[in-house]
Amino acid sequence: MRATFALRNAARTPLIRFLGKRSVPKSVDHTPRVHPASPTKALPDSFAAYRAKAQQHGPLGRASFTTGGGIGGQPGSALGPVQPASGEFFDRTELPARFGRLSWSQAEIEAVESGGASMYA
Repeated sequence: MRATFALRNAARTPLIRFLGKRSVPKSVDHTPRVHPASPTKALPDSFAAYRAKAQQHGPLGRASFTTGGGIGGQPGSALGPVQPASGEFFDRTELPARFGRLSWSQAEIEAVESGGASMYA
């Protein structure tokens, strides 16, 4: 116990050694520059121009929402009937019987309920 107390009171020396004194740069250049991985290699004219062309899960421009072309701009019934194509199914219950769920046997149910211990008892 006393050794811990003595170590706690000892002068702490950091493991990292810095060279020289801290210095803040006199001037920092904050002018915008093109990112090296930019596909266009050019800065946009303005944020508004960028936002008009940007896509994130659909257009970000406000014009598409006010004209009814955006999400929720039209009722779902206006999209027309939704029918699956030939060979496509919307639900598992519509699949042929060979793809249906198999019923559980009583032994499998007992094994699950006991955590597998009933298989070895």
